[in-house]
Amino acid sequence: MAWNEPGGGNKDPWSGKGDNQGPPDLDEVVKKMQDKLGGLFGGKRGSSGGNSGGGSVPGPGTPGFKGLAGLIGVVLVLFLGYKSFYIVEPAERGVVLRFGAYQDITQPGPHFLIPVMEKVVKVNVDQISSFRHKATMLTRDENIVDFELTVQARIQDAADYLFQDQDPEKTLRDATETAVRETIGKSDLDFILTEGRSAIGSQIRTSIQDTVNLYKTGLEVTSVNTQPAKPPEQVKGAFDDAIKAREDKEKLENQAEAYANEIVPQARGGAARRIEDARAYKAKVIAQAEGETSRFLAVLSEYEKAPEVTRKRLYLETVENVLANTNKVMMDVKDGNSLMYLPLDKLIERQPSSTVGREMITLPETAKRSAQTQTREENRSRRSR
Repeated sequence: MAWNEPGGGNKDPWSGKGDNQGPPDLDEVVKKMQDKLGGLFGGKRGSSGGNSGGGSVPGPGTPGFKGLAGLIGVVLVLFLGYKSFYIVEPAERGVVLRFGAYQDITQPGPHFLIPVMEKVVKVNVDQISSFRHKATMLTRDENIVDFELTVQARIQDAADYLFQDQDPEKTLRDATETAVRETIGKSDLDFILTEGRSAIGSQIRTSIQDTVNLYKTGLEVTSVNTQPAKPPEQVKGAFDDAIKAREDKEKLENQAEAYANEIVPQARGGAARRIEDARAYKAKVIAQAEGETSRFLAVLSEYEKAPEVTRKRLYLETVENVLANTNKVMMDVKDGNSLMYLPLDKLIERQPSSTVGREMITLPETAKRSAQTQTREENRSRRSR
């Protein structure tokens, strides 16, 4: 029942009224606490000007008080030493706060701080965080493409990571979304599907890093791994046909280029050889013509000096040249008085085998008939005598 309700006896704890009971005596409370502490630390119970049944703690100057103070000092020193010493691991950086404000960044190793005044927050800067981003976007030539990539990042500046941005991870994802849509929107579909994969990945990484640096997130983008872009499933068949046609085109172009690289040098070599042959033939004909001209002029000069002798010499030389190339032997036996000797061995050496065979048959018969004719002529002349 409450003190102010009917029948509660009007026991007001603040007014000092009600059954003549006042508030608890503060001195009595302190004395009871001293008795408990005295019993804890070995104090003697006695009545030195006080209650005979109560205990007391050692007062200043007593041996018990000095032991208590020394113990408290040792405990306080150990506690402060434990709180002021900390170790930063090799993969971490320590962010020191003084009264909650950023003060310094400590490197790996043992360090000290001021207890109560300072606090250290350890941040793992070697841990790599990654996430995957996938979206369907519109290209510059108004085609739709499915693009997927994986972004990996780590903490570069621990202070910026803790204090400059409220949610660095969300900022990184938003920057990735912006960079991907900007880069894909500025590229054509053929470039994205073929040779532009590495270039697009590099552009996206640079754009993400610029954005997170602008917002001071303290993050560093370590890698951006792009997957091969794909068209939507609804038009995948048409895109596959287009890619196959492009590959066939490149194959035929490569074959044509290889054929051109093979045939063009051959044609150039043949043309150069023909040109050199023509030049050689030209030089030969000119040299022969000049030689013939010089020889004719020399003969003309000799002919003007001695026409008869030169004419006869030219005739003999011409006949000699003509007869040197014939395989016919003509014998003119005048009066049949002598038998002409034919050097058949020399003729055989000079003539081809087919001609030699004929001459070997023809010449002996001719010589035989000539001998018979000569014998008959001699017999007639003898009978006429």
